[in-house]
Amino acid sequence: MSTYKKVLVAIDLSNESTKVIARARELVGGDSSRLSLVHVVEPVAAAYPIDAYAMNISRMQEEALAIATERMEEIGKQYEIPAQRQHTVVGSAATEIRALAQECVADLIVIGSHGRSGWKLLLGSTANKVLHGAHCDILTVRVGE
Repeated sequence: MSTYKKVLVAIDLSNESTKVIARARELVGGDSSRLSLVHVVEPVAAAYPIDAYAMNISRMQEEALAIATERMEEIGKQYEIPAQRQHTVVGSAATEIRALAQECVADLIVIGSHGRSGWKLLLGSTANKVLHGAHCDILTVRVGE
């Protein structure tokens, strides 16, 4: 039996998310009631140069959040994780994941890592940032192979 009671699974909503969720489910013996999901939508404004503010950034952000929330609902249904444990938030991924883990009193964060070179070979950049300052254990699941 797993020693982890509350597991926060950080996903990017790609097809690789299934590998991350599957590993988290293994750790809790298939008990989805011990899992919460989080996806962080990066602020749209951060992706555009300052002169792009003529565009309706607010509307673009709302659309990105709506699309992510819809995808999260689909994944939640697939893994029997209720809406109250599905979190789609806007912000900096590492900061939001750590904050939610603390708020949910998670004792483990499971996150995918693409790792390509250097430190990123061991821990993807988001996974590496989550690691620094997290109050609980972190498991990185290698994805993208």
